[in-house]
Amino acid sequence: MSRQIVSIVGGKDAEAAATYESVNPARTGEVVARVGLANAGTFAAACRTAKEAQREWAKVPAPVRGRVIASIGRLVEANAERLAGLVTEEIGKPYAEALGEVREIVDTCDFFLGEGRRLYGQTIPSEMPDKNLFTFRNPIGVAAVVTAGNFPVAVPSWYLVPALLCGNAVVWKPAEYAAASAHAMFRLFTAAGLPDGVLNIVFADGAETFAGLELALDEGSVQKVGFTGSSEVGRKVGELTGRHLQSACLELGGKNPMVIMPDADLDLAVEGALFSGFGTAGQRCTSLGTVIVHESVHDAFVERFARAVGEARIGDPEQDVLAGPLLDQKFADRYEDYLTWIQPHHRVVTGATGRITKDNPRGDFDGGEGIYYHPVVVDGVRPGDRLFMEETFGPIVGVASFATLDEAVELANLPGYGLSSSIYTTDAGRAFRFREGVSAGMLSVNNSTSGAEAHLPFGGNGKSGNGSRQSGMWVLDQFTRWQAMNWDHSGRLQKAQMDVAEITPDLDFRLA
Repeated sequence: MSRQIVSIVGGKDAEAAATYESVNPARTGEVVARVGLANAGTFAAACRTAKEAQREWAKVPAPVRGRVIASIGRLVEANAERLAGLVTEEIGKPYAEALGEVREIVDTCDFFLGEGRRLYGQTIPSEMPDKNLFTFRNPIGVAAVVTAGNFPVAVPSWYLVPALLCGNAVVWKPAEYAAASAHAMFRLFTAAGLPDGVLNIVFADGAETFAGLELALDEGSVQKVGFTGSSEVGRKVGELTGRHLQSACLELGGKNPMVIMPDADLDLAVEGALFSGFGTAGQRCTSLGTVIVHESVHDAFVERFARAVGEARIGDPEQDVLAGPLLDQKFADRYEDYLTWIQPHHRVVTGATGRITKDNPRGDFDGGEGIYYHPVVVDGVRPGDRLFMEETFGPIVGVASFATLDEAVELANLPGYGLSSSIYTTDAGRAFRFREGVSAGMLSVNNSTSGAEAHLPFGGNGKSGNGSRQSGMWVLDQFTRWQAMNWDHSGRLQKAQMDVAEITPDLDFRLA
């Protein structure tokens, strides 16, 4: 039997206005969950509930909140296999990757449990006597978090864990097509002892979510918005929050470049390109977009890359495969459009394209009832081509050539995204020159464009985000506000910049 799930607000099931069926993309006849979708009013009501609960949660000492985070980590660890299996079932992510994603939650909790004892402010010397200056981190209030479904549990933890640790309440809207995974994660979080209303989960479609968020911002019940998704929707979220003098935490798409220098280890580069280009069926925000290869090694790299892709196993995500199906039919529909961007001057070096079927099989694999697609490598992409300039969320990678490192940097930055990047070289000088010139918020040397660690800042620039960062200590600035305090115990009014003691130097003094 499929699961029946609904939104949970203040610890209680919320009324649904419509129903959505989350299906297994590897076997589309299987319904993983029937999801009750809320409307805008329910979303706004959840924010009001969170606002009330946050007042008491903020009073809980930060080290105690840290112990709650520690409990979440232990609960997730104890349920790792079950949660990973659900992720595989619902979005078709290979089980090994799904288990790694669950591990990311544990790592995030392990990092932030200690931050409950390190939400440091500063004691600052004053320019006047008998006066002390301090700074404090205060919670922002209520965070509304909207996440995508390609990482249905790891990426949400980057928002939820630090937000809760800092004393905020959260209203979380996960992707509908990953609702069962999100619901399971929510239950693990609340089992750690979070009071009702501190964490709320609302299932809704995009239009109702946006309308509910607009209403909540108008009512003043949301002080921070976190959004992971497309650049197009991210702009709309940024515009909405900007009207309320808020800056959203935006983690958006990418057209992530990988530069292959003439001194690169080509076998290592191929391994990195294969994983970052086609792992999770190319559906990561950090997935490889374009390989930018030095003209002297272009042909050798392309030949090896095409062979590796041809030998890679695509299929049932419960088995040992590089990639399973696309996440959902809507992404398959978009991917079909990306395939039309292949132009006559391009060369597909990997053979078949399109959906894997009995009439278009991949070896002996016919795709069955799953949303499986052939991985595609397109050589000869040029600046200005849509395949070069725009994000392609799916298993397609372009290849371009360059002559000089400066040209490679220019090509890497040209699409205007700035999330992740990679360079393969044995020359440290080239690596650091690339680092200085590339616009990406993240850079790998001799590693793929994919892969994040819980204690490093994650985020992008340009079309990939507004400079906000997730993970590590840097995300604390998203979920706290700095407060400055001065305490004058002199017994008299001392005026800054006016009542400052002066010691007069003899600036005319010279050595004989």
